[in-house]
Amino acid sequence: MGGRVLRVFRHYLSSSAVSLFLFEGIVVLAILYAAATQFDSLGTAACQQFDCYLAPALISAALISLVMYATGLYDREHLADLRQTIKRMTVSYLICAPILIAFLVYSDSRQIDQIGERVVSYALLMAALFGCVVSARLTYHTIVKAAVAPRRILVVGIGKLAAEIEQLMSQRDGAAAVVLGYLSLTDEEPEVPRSKLIRNIGSLSAFARDQGVRELVIALDERRGVPLRPFLEARMAGITVTSYLSFWERETRRLNLRALEPGWLIYSDGFRLSRLTNRILKTVLDFASSLVLLVVTLPVLLIAAIAIRLDSPGPIFYRQERVGRFGKLFTIFKFRTMRVDAESAGIPQWAAVHDPRITRVGAFLRLLRIDELPQIFNVLKGEMSFVGPRPERPFFVDNLTREIAYYSERHRVRPGITGWAQINYPYGASIEDAKAKLSYDLYYIKNFSLFFDVLIMAATFQAVLWQKGAR
Repeated sequence: MGGRVLRVFRHYLSSSAVSLFLFEGIVVLAILYAAATQFDSLGTAACQQFDCYLAPALISAALISLVMYATGLYDREHLADLRQTIKRMTVSYLICAPILIAFLVYSDSRQIDQIGERVVSYALLMAALFGCVVSARLTYHTIVKAAVAPRRILVVGIGKLAAEIEQLMSQRDGAAAVVLGYLSLTDEEPEVPRSKLIRNIGSLSAFARDQGVRELVIALDERRGVPLRPFLEARMAGITVTSYLSFWERETRRLNLRALEPGWLIYSDGFRLSRLTNRILKTVLDFASSLVLLVVTLPVLLIAAIAIRLDSPGPIFYRQERVGRFGKLFTIFKFRTMRVDAESAGIPQWAAVHDPRITRVGAFLRLLRIDELPQIFNVLKGEMSFVGPRPERPFFVDNLTREIAYYSERHRVRPGITGWAQINYPYGASIEDAKAKLSYDLYYIKNFSLFFDVLIMAATFQAVLWQKGAR
C-alpha cells in the first residue's frame, strides 16, 4: 500500500496506519452518537442537548480505538490482511463490550422491564459497529491502493549497505516505498541484483526528476572520493536526500548497529531524555501507571503466588541483582518461574526455548508475562521505569559491554517492565539476540517521548495477547 512515513513526537509511524486510525475512529464515533440519540428518541427523552451524548461518545470511541490499536489492528503487516483484521477486530470488540454496554445503558432511557428489547438492540448495534468498521477498512484500502502510488526511491550505492536495503524492501508486500534501482558511482563489485544496477546517468537531479524519484538514499560503503555536488543539486531541486542510517531507522524503527557511526549519533536529532520536563512527566506517568496496574492485577498476583507455592518447593518471589541507570545495581522482584536449583553450578545462564528449568506454573506465567508484574514495586521505588530497556544481570552486562559497541548506552535511562525491544523481539538467548535488542533500545532512547511510552504500553497488551516474545 502506498503512503508516507510520518514522524510524530520523533517516533516514525505509517501515514496509512495513522489515517486509518483516525478514519475508523470517526466511524465509531458517528455510530455511537447516532445510536445514543436513537435509543433516547425511543423512550422518554433524557437529554435534548447535542453535547449530552457527544462527550460520552468521544470517550467511548477513544477507548475503543485504543483497544483496536492495542490488539495490533494498525500494525503495518496487518493493515491489508482481511483474515487478521477480522480475527483481531473480534478480540477487540469482545474486550470493548463492557465499554459499549456502559455507554448504551447511559444512553438508553427505556424502562428496565424491556430487558429483552435492550439485549437485541445492543447486539444489533455491536454487529453494525463491527460491520461498518470492516467495511470502512476495506473501502479505505481500495481507495488508497488505487489513488496513492508508492514513493519511488533511488539508492546511491551497490555494496553491502545497498544489499541490506534490497533485502529489507524485498521482504515487504505492498510497501509504501519501492526501490527504482541502485546507482553505481564507484568501481566496487555489486552486491545487489544486476537487473537493478544503474550506471552513467549523466545529471543525477535530471534523472531523478524524469523517473519520478522522490528520495535519494546514500548507501555508500566507501564515501571517500565521491563528489557531493550531484547530491546538493538534487536536494536543491526538491528531492529528499537521506543517509543510509536515517533511512534504516525510519523504515525498521530500530538502529543498524553494523553501520552505526558516532558522528551520526552526535548530529542526528533525538536524545532528549535529560530535559527536566521529560523526567518529571515520565516519573508521573510511571507512578500512575504502576498504581493502576497494581490495583487491576491484584487478584492475578494473589492467584499466581498461591499457584507457585502449590506447584514446586521454594520461595514465591525471585530476587536478583540487576544493572540500572548509570550502571547502578538494584534488586529486582519477579515471580519465581524456575526450579530453585536452576543455576546450581553458580554460572548465570540465558533462558532458552523450552528451558527444562522452568516449572509448569512458571511456563504459564512467562507466557502471559505475569512473572514480570512484581516489578511494579521496583517502579514505585524509583529503580525502574514502566517503559525502558530490559534490566540485565551484571554478569551478562560485563560480557555484552565488551562484545557489543554502544551497549553501555542503554543504561542512560532507567530499565523498564516493558519496552520497545521487549515487544518487538523475544528474550535474549545469545550475543546476536542482545545486539538485535540493543538496536531497538537505542531507537527508543534516541526517540523518547511520552507519546512513544503510551504507544509501547498499549502495544504490550498485544504482545501478551498474541504471545509475542514469550519464552
